[in-house]
Amino acid sequence: MIANFLIGLREGLEAALVVVILVAYLVKTGRRDLLPAVWTGVALAAGISLGFGALLTFGPRGLDDDTQEAIGGVLSVVAVGFVTWMIFWMARSARTLSTELKSAVDRAALAGRASLVGVAMLAVGREGLETALFLWANTQAAARGTRSDALPLTGALLGLLVAVGIAAGSYRGALRINLSKFFAWTGGFLVVVAAGVLAYGVHDLQEGGLLPEANALAFDVSRQIPPTSVAGTLLKGVFNFSPRTTVLEAVVWVAYVAVVLTLFIRAIRPRPAAVAPGATAERERVHA
Repeated sequence: MIANFLIGLREGLEAALVVVILVAYLVKTGRRDLLPAVWTGVALAAGISLGFGALLTFGPRGLDDDTQEAIGGVLSVVAVGFVTWMIFWMARSARTLSTELKSAVDRAALAGRASLVGVAMLAVGREGLETALFLWANTQAAARGTRSDALPLTGALLGLLVAVGIAAGSYRGALRINLSKFFAWTGGFLVVVAAGVLAYGVHDLQEGGLLPEANALAFDVSRQIPPTSVAGTLLKGVFNFSPRTTVLEAVVWVAYVAVVLTLFIRAIRPRPAAVAPGATAERERVHA
């Protein structure tokens, strides 16, 4: 539940901030008459995202177990790919997001209301589809071996509601949040969550026969940490930890975290300000 809450919070806040930027820009530039087009695009994006989530949830049902495992594994790997791209995209583009959206609104407003509907739908829908896919994959991973996935979905819904509240408070000027730090901390957390989803996807691919069999275990601590215990439930819900982990799952988890987390830390690390050539020459003369 905690992992899905933070996924819903982060992804929901990204989508909500996009809406806030679009609405605030139209209001400040005296084009309130175009607001219905934005809300229409947002509604379409929400509907498409919900439909995609329903397709992921109910589509594979009725297939044989091996096929379901194979489909689940492939979609989990795809979800990790999308969320990894999203983490780095936000780290790189957060500072220019507002400018890019405003330029897109200006171009769409000149082209007509339908174009503005498309801009809003694409901007929000991209976040919505990524969120639906990753939430589905993480929920499947967290629910493995449990009897219900209602709790993870409740966590995601609460995260989305909090995100909407934060965005609304920011729009009204009643709430301020350091977005750089927020996306940095949540991005690092999502790297660990994504590693768990990737390991789960590998397990499904092993069960589906697309990867070597899941007989070789890296470790088995199911007696020390039973899956139904409080510790097992927390570790599973937050980090997708499995007490019985295969060698391939462990290798994939460690490799993903080592590579992606290192690159992410480098991406968000403050860069030293560039020094003008003249200032450098003056400094050298002073020290000489």
